[in-house]
Amino acid sequence: MPALQKRQGYISWDEYFMGVALLSACRSKDPNTQVGACIVNDKNKIVGAGYNGLPTGCSDDEFPWEKQGDFLETKYPYICHAELNAILNNIGMDLHGCKIYTALFPCNECAKAIIQSGIAEVVYLSDKYAGTDTAKASKLMLDKAGVTYRKVNATISNLVLSFNEDDV
Repeated sequence: MPALQKRQGYISWDEYFMGVALLSACRSKDPNTQVGACIVNDKNKIVGAGYNGLPTGCSDDEFPWEKQGDFLETKYPYICHAELNAILNNIGMDLHGCKIYTALFPCNECAKAIIQSGIAEVVYLSDKYAGTDTAKASKLMLDKAGVTYRKVNATISNLVLSFNEDDV
């Protein structure tokens, strides 16, 4: 009887952790942009996750979600980005040398938090704001601080999750 071989076609670490970031993004209440982030240590263990949303204790129903208008009537002064939330939500460990997986390349404010927390690498899915001043500032700071960044290396284009117990 031939020996059973391991399953083929399993996802890579990059695909797995970016998948966790994308799943985290599904928790966001933002009607326009859903971003998630996942922090991983050097042993490929998840040590933090987050998504873009309001701070704890601030009701999603009492703050604006508008993108335009008077500053205080938009979402921008109130929303915590996914990367900052992942850092703040970490399991209480030192993040030096960790990687952060994020659906969207981090803004300059999140880049500051990434650098200050000691995260060594940023792995992103989209860099759709690459030409903006905030993205340019982010890359300049990450470069000067020695934090590497790269687009995720995925060999799959999508991954389907099922909550049907017959699929388990």
